[in-house]
Amino acid sequence: MDVNYKVLLVDDEPDIIEILSYNLKKEGFTVSTALNGKAALEIMENDIPHVVVLDVMMPVMDGMETCELIRNNSKFDNVLIAFLTARGEDYSQIAGLDSGADDYITKPIKPKVLVSRINALLRRKATTGGSDNSKVVEILDLKIDREQYLVYQNDKQIELPRKEFELLLLMASKPGKVFNREEIFSNIWGNDVVVGGRTIDVHIRKLREKIGEGYIKTIKGVGYKFDQR
Repeated sequence: MDVNYKVLLVDDEPDIIEILSYNLKKEGFTVSTALNGKAALEIMENDIPHVVVLDVMMPVMDGMETCELIRNNSKFDNVLIAFLTARGEDYSQIAGLDSGADDYITKPIKPKVLVSRINALLRRKATTGGSDNSKVVEILDLKIDREQYLVYQNDKQIELPRKEFELLLLMASKPGKVFNREEIFSNIWGNDVVVGGRTIDVHIRKLREKIGEGYIKTIKGVGYKFDQR
């Protein structure tokens, strides 16, 4: 790898930590580990990783709470998060992604699959982060700062979770273009992430609640577009 990517593994099962750590190091990653979310956040204060791999069910502080605390701290805006969980229900996946996760991997985990998913996340991050020279997208009364993950509406700052921000940025960058569900999943969550069918609808609804109803238009049976009116 050209970049020495850092991965923080967080799981309360030492055997899983050992196996995954070994395989990631073998692929050239720098790996640090923690047995719960509280310990992970303490590590991140001094050494910010590129990717955090978080178990959902842990003592002291679980993965959902840890993810939310990471996403609420601006110094971790560029950190990617992948959940590990033995739970496969749709509601778990939606809850995990709503809390700000970038990927969702179910146990038992094959080390090669984990390495592949982490590499896919990093490639997607590099593509979406560097494909446009414009740091700020200005459209209608919105200003979207892609570097600082900030949105302003008539110069008033609006707080958006990571996925809602990326969804807004995706559509506002190409106003008028209709994005179907497959395109949205691919750009925001990645092709190999399995999420519930209503995940996009939930994110769109929450986005409309915060910026207003008039920006994102539903194209029935197809998808969504940013409406310039």
